[in-house]
Amino acid sequence: MYVAHYQVKPIIFGGETATGGIIENYPGYPDIDGFELMLKFREQVEKYDVPIVDENVAEVAKLADRFEVTTEEGETSRGGSIILGVGRERRTLGLDHETEWMGRGVSDYGTCDAPIHWGSTVAVVGYGDSVVKGAVLLGVHSKKVDIIYCQGSFTRLEPINLAQLDASSNVEPIFNTQVVELLGDDESTGVVPSQEQNGSSKLTLDGVFIEIGADSRVDLPNQLGLDLNDVNEVIVDQAGATKIEGVFAAGDLTDASGDLKQTITAFAQGVIAATSAYAYASEHANSCEIHAMGCNLVEAD
Repeated sequence: MYVAHYQVKPIIFGGETATGGIIENYPGYPDIDGFELMLKFREQVEKYDVPIVDENVAEVAKLADRFEVTTEEGETSRGGSIILGVGRERRTLGLDHETEWMGRGVSDYGTCDAPIHWGSTVAVVGYGDSVVKGAVLLGVHSKKVDIIYCQGSFTRLEPINLAQLDASSNVEPIFNTQVVELLGDDESTGVVPSQEQNGSSKLTLDGVFIEIGADSRVDLPNQLGLDLNDVNEVIVDQAGATKIEGVFAAGDLTDASGDLKQTITAFAQGVIAATSAYAYASEHANSCEIHAMGCNLVEAD
């Protein structure tokens, strides 16, 4: 939207939608689902006739005076500057059948899959605020929700999440426990916990939800040779600029907001990066083309 206001020619690349559950702190949209908010963003962008290419970018290269991006389908585009907003990728447990059974008893997207588990018994595996938020959301639909938690207690939770957990009578934590095996034939029907529960070595479940955080997507930053910090976040300055001239970054991918990975901070960083990219392209590129590139500019906790 901001780049379009400058009457240049942005292109957005991305084939992935936002997640994040219910977002309670985005101004103007109280208690909105992350996916729904993403659609509202997209609708507003489309009003400015900004082309959105629903393909993921596989390669990015710096040419003499341009940047070239190539999608997974082999389509190429060039621009005077680039904004990386590829966010983070959800971690997996690394168990057999975990990927194979995704969508068949295993899920990493509670917002979308919670309603289909109405009246069911499910478990959420993970730690921190993300697992608690996921469990509370599932508790609205499910009969019983177990939180399989590797530590002995909940630490450093946001007060609002702890309060919502306390108010959810059908959500119970199982502390000091990990999942060591997924049970089932062609879909998940339960898990084997690292400790017996109620005298049983198995937990029979209708669904297993994985909430163990995410890692920065660094393939494209590495292709450009960008500097990363010790947790693989792209290092940017106050203008969203990276060490490579013409390359900007925003959102959860960067170190701009530390541990505060929120929708509103990602949005603000995107605005700053867009303004900076326009200024750079205006000065260095004859046609002032700006290619804003990212699978997901918004990934909220």
